[in-house]
Amino acid sequence: MASTAPAHNAVTRRPARLWPRLLVLLVLLALAAAAVAVSWFYATARRALPQLDGAVRVAGLHAPVTVVRDAQGVPHITASTADDLFFAQGYVTAQDRLWQMDMSRRYASGELAEILGPSLIQHDRQQRILGLRQAAERGLSLLSPAERAHYEAYARGVNAYIESRGDRLPVEFHVLRYSARHWTPLDSLLCGANLWQTLSGNLYLTAVERETIARKLGPELAADLYVNSSWRDHPPGADSKPMGLPDELNPEDRQNRLQPDHGYRNDYAQGAPLKPSSGAGGPIKPSFGLRADLGVLTTNIEPSPESLVPGSNNWAVSGQRTASGRAMLANDMHLVNTVPNTWYEAHLKITGNDTEALDVAGVTLPGLPYVVMGHNQRIAWGYTNMGPAVQDVFVETLRAGQPAPQYQTPTGWQQAGQRSEVIYVKGEPPVVMRVISTRHGPIISELIPGESRPLALKWTLYDPGMMAPLWDLNRASNWQEFRSAVARFAGPAQNMVYADAEGHIGYQAMGRIPIRASGDGSVPVSGADDAHEWTSFVPFEKLPSVFDPSSGIVATANGRITPDGYAYVLSTQWAAPYRTERIYRVLRSSPKLNAEQMLRLQTDIYSVFDRYCADRFAYAVDHVAAASPRAKEAARLMRGWDGRVTADSVAPTLVTQSRNELWRLLLEPRLGPSPDPQPNSPPAPPVGWRQYSWFMSEVALENILERQPQRWLPPGFRSYDDLLAAAVEAAASQKSAPRDLSKWTWGSARHVEYRHPVLGAAPLVGRWAGTGSRPLSGNGNTVKQMGRQLGPSERMVTDFADLDATRLNIVSGQSGQILSPHFRDQFDAWYEGRSFVLAFSDEAVAKAKQHELRLEPR
Repeated sequence: MASTAPAHNAVTRRPARLWPRLLVLLVLLALAAAAVAVSWFYATARRALPQLDGAVRVAGLHAPVTVVRDAQGVPHITASTADDLFFAQGYVTAQDRLWQMDMSRRYASGELAEILGPSLIQHDRQQRILGLRQAAERGLSLLSPAERAHYEAYARGVNAYIESRGDRLPVEFHVLRYSARHWTPLDSLLCGANLWQTLSGNLYLTAVERETIARKLGPELAADLYVNSSWRDHPPGADSKPMGLPDELNPEDRQNRLQPDHGYRNDYAQGAPLKPSSGAGGPIKPSFGLRADLGVLTTNIEPSPESLVPGSNNWAVSGQRTASGRAMLANDMHLVNTVPNTWYEAHLKITGNDTEALDVAGVTLPGLPYVVMGHNQRIAWGYTNMGPAVQDVFVETLRAGQPAPQYQTPTGWQQAGQRSEVIYVKGEPPVVMRVISTRHGPIISELIPGESRPLALKWTLYDPGMMAPLWDLNRASNWQEFRSAVARFAGPAQNMVYADAEGHIGYQAMGRIPIRASGDGSVPVSGADDAHEWTSFVPFEKLPSVFDPSSGIVATANGRITPDGYAYVLSTQWAAPYRTERIYRVLRSSPKLNAEQMLRLQTDIYSVFDRYCADRFAYAVDHVAAASPRAKEAARLMRGWDGRVTADSVAPTLVTQSRNELWRLLLEPRLGPSPDPQPNSPPAPPVGWRQYSWFMSEVALENILERQPQRWLPPGFRSYDDLLAAAVEAAASQKSAPRDLSKWTWGSARHVEYRHPVLGAAPLVGRWAGTGSRPLSGNGNTVKQMGRQLGPSERMVTDFADLDATRLNIVSGQSGQILSPHFRDQFDAWYEGRSFVLAFSDEAVAKAKQHELRLEPR
């Protein structure tokens, strides 16, 4: 009988030979699909690039406008009227940042889910409840006729660009499959409202957290944690020294605890030589909100009570302290950085019209006319955030009613207001929601995890409304005109420094800050009575102001700006004073400052507080009997540290981790445990000891370590040396710690990388849609305040000896278009602490010219 085996083998071998062919075919198909996708993306992105040279005819102009771009793509726009100038500013900004502008207005008004899908519904609900669109509508009604005309001209310019492009809009519109609707003056104010929201912060969350923690701790311990002043504070224009040591902080006791003969420094407040730095570092407060970069959620792998929050540095020095003998001003504003970045550089000029003469350069906010921060021919100005007390939470008493609930007032029950909001969602049915409001503002309870009480938010954004007279500021020529302009600013409340061509310098606080019948707005209060109502606003003339101080220096870094005995509550949560202290110390030590020294100070990474903590931890380990060899090694590495938070230094990592463990040992017995958040996990509200987060928590810890009160010593510890040594042991024993502690460098686990919020996640092209990853240097206590997302959003140095030598750079680049040469051409300089010259005079602009576009009437 013939065997059938060969036939069987033949049948089974055919599929075996077929699989490699199918696999090759699938790979080829995948490569072809990828090639098609990349080709489509490249072609679409290429077609979206704007015209930079030649002439363009556009409807809406009255006379030609020239747009000269320099090597960094910064436009120098020259027009003959304000109407044409702001038309051109809108057109040119849209050339580079149209998609970002569209996202900004959508972010503010709660319209992201419409294009990004259901994951953004919660964000949109938040924005609808907070009512930024309604606030912007009120702000629109407050514009002067001239300002309204400028906003309308800007909108016409944006729309002229949109209409001229047809389907050649930025690639993001094609990827997300939607079109850009026309721009309006209201959209510009929505972009401004975004910044207001960022700089005001979520004080309502802090108020509820503080209330919860104070209830658990009692008044004495809560007062220790929620400290709001320091002996290191340095209000602008004060004497050249800090406020001075309080009586209970005995300098001799401090010296005795840091004995030089044991190898410990007692000069931690003296600072270190100013050295150039590179890189960018530090833990960010745990976030369960949305970042300001279009809703990208972030988590923090090292949560700590020490918050890294939007801040800034600014200072001005008179000619008595400069090499040129002329005044100088520096400003670097710290924000959550994104791609595209927050600011857009521009130079705006009106010629041949004396009534509207303008020549101003600096950074602008995409979507908003004017220059926000910069200089003109006569003055320069810069900002830091004041952190003002401008949000109050009221606990309302509600009862059922029709068509909305009623709420209790001193005069009886009142009908609550209500409005219906419709959130359109990509791929899903619309979400209809109702917003209830009382006389104090919207009910925000659902924005606060675990909150069941009806809480209403009162915010200066709602009352009196948005007012930002940048037109007057851009044209001011002296101190009096500068103050007259900023007197009209409603907010967000800022610290402004000033310098001018005559050699004067000054400081001015600005913004509307409420005066209350009682209380300070730091915790929720009853809304049923008038005991905590806002009675008025702090008069502008009563806000802190300094002109030509004898020291020749004015500087702020978000710390306390009010002297002892000041009559009003401006903030319940100043930033820690270490950056301010360092700035004053360096400026005082350099009698002949130049622009390069100013830039080096902006990138300074010496930390007074971290060096102090390093000394305390090292001393403690060396003075306990049971310290392990690993803890002793950590102490050795901290003791030899020079205080500079460089990317390759180990001590900052050990100090930060030990301090986090110290906070846990102090707070966990009183507030309960907190689970460790996991990297890349969805953000969640902090519980237990991690609930405590405070801008001056570093000062609170410094006070505890200096005074060593028995009430804070946890059970099981005989002394503070035992406590601090235990914190070092715990830090050195963490799973994330390498076997060799000398390899645990600050930059090894901390990197700065900014990605485009949409294209950054796209396959194949994502790696080009961001800055790339670099190790961090600096932290929240260094002048170069740095975290994984937060850092300097720009750096400017203006020297009135030569305005053509003004230094200005932003984070990534001028363009938001991925194929533009200016998409990320400034990042290396930003990271390495370098900058660029921004030409100002006609001759310098002509010399710097790389492109020239002429906009002509059609």
